[in-house]
Amino acid sequence: MDMSAARGARERLVVVGGDAAGMSAASQARRMRGPDELEIVAFERGHFTSYSACGIPYWVGGDVEEREQLIARTPEEHRGRGIDLRMRTEVVEIDVAGQRVRARDVDTGAESWASYDKLVLATGARPIRPDMPGADAPGVHGVQSLDDGQALLDTLARTRGRRAVVVGAGYIGVEMAEALINRGYEVTVVNRGSEPMATLDPDMGRLVHEAMEGLGITMVGNAEVTKVLTGEDGWVRAVATEDAEFPADVVVLGIGVRPETSLAAAAGLPLGAHGGLLTDLAMRVRGHENIWAGGDCVEVLDLVSGQERHIALGTHANKHGQVIGTNVGGGYATFPGVVGTAVSKVCDLEIARTGLREKDARRVGLRFETVTIESTSRAGYYPGAAPMTVKMLAERRTGRLLGVQIVGREGAAKRVDIAAVALTAGMTVEQMTALDLGYAPPFSPVWDPVLVAARKAVAKVRAAADGSSGGPAGGPMPTR
Repeated sequence: MDMSAARGARERLVVVGGDAAGMSAASQARRMRGPDELEIVAFERGHFTSYSACGIPYWVGGDVEEREQLIARTPEEHRGRGIDLRMRTEVVEIDVAGQRVRARDVDTGAESWASYDKLVLATGARPIRPDMPGADAPGVHGVQSLDDGQALLDTLARTRGRRAVVVGAGYIGVEMAEALINRGYEVTVVNRGSEPMATLDPDMGRLVHEAMEGLGITMVGNAEVTKVLTGEDGWVRAVATEDAEFPADVVVLGIGVRPETSLAAAAGLPLGAHGGLLTDLAMRVRGHENIWAGGDCVEVLDLVSGQERHIALGTHANKHGQVIGTNVGGGYATFPGVVGTAVSKVCDLEIARTGLREKDARRVGLRFETVTIESTSRAGYYPGAAPMTVKMLAERRTGRLLGVQIVGREGAAKRVDIAAVALTAGMTVEQMTALDLGYAPPFSPVWDPVLVAARKAVAKVRAAADGSSGGPAGGPMPTR
C-alpha cells in the first residue's frame, strides 16, 4: 500500500537520530516543504538534540563552562519549526517491506509502530568497549554523546581520588587526557600502538608523545589493557595489561568508535567493510529508493585512495544532513566524498592531518616520496614565532599530492586546510608551490611551511624520476 495515500496527500518523513545529520536533514527538508506537504517525525533516544559532540572534551576539561553552550537547537526549538520530535524514544526495528519503524519509550518501555514514506537513518556511532572483564564497571566511561559527557562529569564530581587512566591515544584519548589534566588529575594514557595518534605516521606521532609527556602525562605504549580491576565496592581501582597495573579512580575509553548500524543490519540494509551503511552520492542507502543515511553511521568515499572509509566527524554529518534534506525535500544535492582532514590539540600543541598516511598509500598500491621540514608559524624574527613540523607525501612520477601532516604550536593546525583544498582539486606538489597564499610577518614566513614542504617534495619527485623508471605499483617502497 502507498503509505502517503493511506494518510492523504501529505507524505511522512521519519528520522532516526536527533543529532547533527538527522536534525540537519529534518530542518532542511522542512525549509523546502511545509507541514501541509511533508510531516516530519524524529526519534531520539537520549536527552539532547543538535549538539556538538566534538566539544565534549572541552566541556569536561572546563574550557566550556555550561553544557547548554554545546547545544545548537533544543527539542522545543525543533518542534517550534514543525518537526514532531520524540525524545527518549528509541527505534528498535525497521520493517523495510512494510515501510514502518517500531519505537520504544526508553523510560516506560511502551512500544508503537510509525509508518513512513521516506526514512532517514542517523544513528551515529558508539564508543568501542573492549571485550574484557570489568569494562562495564562503575567509573569506566566512553565519551560519544552529551549524556556520556554528563555521566563522566558526575563521576568526577563524586570521586575522591585524582588518578585517571585513558585507554587509547587517538583523537578522543588525547583530548580527554588534556581535559583530565585540566581537572587536576594525574593522567596515564595506555596505548596499544607505539605512538599516540595513529591517524599520523609514527614519526609525527612521536612529536605528540614527547609533548604529552612534557605536560606531565604518563605515556605507556605497546601495551594492551586486558582487564579493569575493581574494589570491594565494585568501583574501578586499576587497569591491567599483561605486564603491569595502573591505579585509577576513573577510566576513560578513548579507543575510538564504530558505526551504530545494528538496527540497519537487522533490517538487511547494505553495510561496508567498516560496518557503516553504504549510500550513493545523494546519501540514499544503496538499493533502497526511500531510505537515506548520514553522519557517523555511514561510510564515505575517500577521494584520494578511491576506497570507502568510516570517519566520525560533525563536519561531515552536517553536510550529509543538508544533502539528505535537500533530496527528501524535492531538490538535488550530492556528497562527493572526503580527503580525511582532521585537527586536534593537546594543550598548546596543535595536530593536523589530511589525505593518506604512508601505510594508507602502500595499502592501495601507490608509490610515493615523503619529505619532512621544520619551519615556524611566523617570520622567524617576529615575536611569538613557534616551531612547526610538516610532513608531505607525493605520488612518485606524477607528483600528485597524497597527504600532509602537521604538528606545531599556535597557527599550525589550520594550515592543513591549504593541503585539503589541494587534495580535493587533485593538485600536484609543483602546482602547490605557485599558490598565492597570504603573507605578512605576523602570520607566516615569506614561504609558508606548507609551500616549503611542497618545494622539497617537488625536488624529491624529480630526483626519483631521474634515478629510476618508477616500476609498477606495489614494488619496493620509497625511501624517506
